[in-house]
Amino acid sequence: MLLIDCFRRPSHELQARKKQSSKELVQMRKLYRDPVKILLLGAGESGKTTIIKQMRILHIQNSYSFDERLEKLTDIYENIHESIYELVRHVILLELEFDSVTNQRCAEYILRMGLQAPWNLSTEYVQCVRRLWSDTGVKRCFKRSNEFQLIESAKYFLDRVEKISMPGYIPTNSDILNCRKTTTGIQEIRFNVRMPGSLGGGLQEFRMFDVGGQRHHRSKWMQAFEGVQAVLFLISCGGFDQTLREDPKQNRLAEGFELFRGVWHNRFLAETGVIVFMNKQDVLEQKLSAGKSIRTYFPDYDDYVAFADKDQLYDELARTRSFIRSKLVDITNEPPRRTSHLVGRKRTCYFHFTIATDTQNVRTVFNDYQPHNGFKMNVEITPNYSYIFDFENEFIHQDTRVWMVKNWTYVFYYCGIYMAVIFGGQYYMQNRPR
Repeated sequence: MLLIDCFRRPSHELQARKKQSSKELVQMRKLYRDPVKILLLGAGESGKTTIIKQMRILHIQNSYSFDERLEKLTDIYENIHESIYELVRHVILLELEFDSVTNQRCAEYILRMGLQAPWNLSTEYVQCVRRLWSDTGVKRCFKRSNEFQLIESAKYFLDRVEKISMPGYIPTNSDILNCRKTTTGIQEIRFNVRMPGSLGGGLQEFRMFDVGGQRHHRSKWMQAFEGVQAVLFLISCGGFDQTLREDPKQNRLAEGFELFRGVWHNRFLAETGVIVFMNKQDVLEQKLSAGKSIRTYFPDYDDYVAFADKDQLYDELARTRSFIRSKLVDITNEPPRRTSHLVGRKRTCYFHFTIATDTQNVRTVFNDYQPHNGFKMNVEITPNYSYIFDFENEFIHQDTRVWMVKNWTYVFYYCGIYMAVIFGGQYYMQNRPR
């Protein structure tokens, strides 16, 4: 019997481990019952609304109905007209010239319409847009578009104006993602993500909020802070050579840095996880390929060393990306603006290079922390029993309160000893011999 018991003992230990794991799974399921609230923050035109659209495409079946797609045509027409109108207007302001008298007349036709987009794209209108978009003067103006306000999807829609104008055209997902419309209120999207079997299975609900990023809309941000588990901050890396629509003297990337500083040091978000999407990497690459450099707008770039080994080759795109990331990291290393109980608390910020209009890119980024294809759901439990994601695929240490839940017997034991000492001491002091 002793020999048999020796073989049976590992089985008992295994059962004990399974029992403990089951208890932990029950606790994790409880944590997953409440929806996870994610707040999108960032300056205007940083890509927040595009991320909301991507979540809808990736996680909601039949993301956009037939009627919803038709409704988007109005916004697309506005994008097309705004693009060609601003280009034509600035050909004149920048003292450039059109290729021909015919193109000059087309420009006058567009300018007479003003900023009001047509309710449909007539043959005459489309022909004028096509002629102007192929005009040398307009092309030169487009290359200088950082000197004025032009939506970044201008080329996308002007290249497709003839196709979009065809009768019965239905906007694609790509059209919807590239369509620009200013966010004025607070948008919310809800979607579910299937949890892996290792965490009990089932669906976890997510609530993602998008608020306007332009300065006059930021007063509404505080309304969305309550109950937030994670902040997804977007910064437009491609805007390093542009200024704000609302402030022509302020650089867009510099505004993004200052805005991130305010979010990182905000006392209402001190216990909230922060994830940064360094967005518009495609725009950044296009501008660098065209010969532009971030050093023109950020002189400290000349002194930046991407690697400790100065002799190591490092291409301009990678160095620029690293420079932008280092600026953000420096902000996270700044001392808190005010003394509080969180001064000594370690905070972690996770960074990703993204292209919000690229569905595959966004899917890959979110798969880094979603339970998919065998990835573990890496989470950090915060004191309010919510969680944030770890983008580095490392299992983060669990919070003390979760440890207390899993080890409640120890907690009660030591609390009992503590209370016995306290109350025993009080009883002794009251009844000690005088």
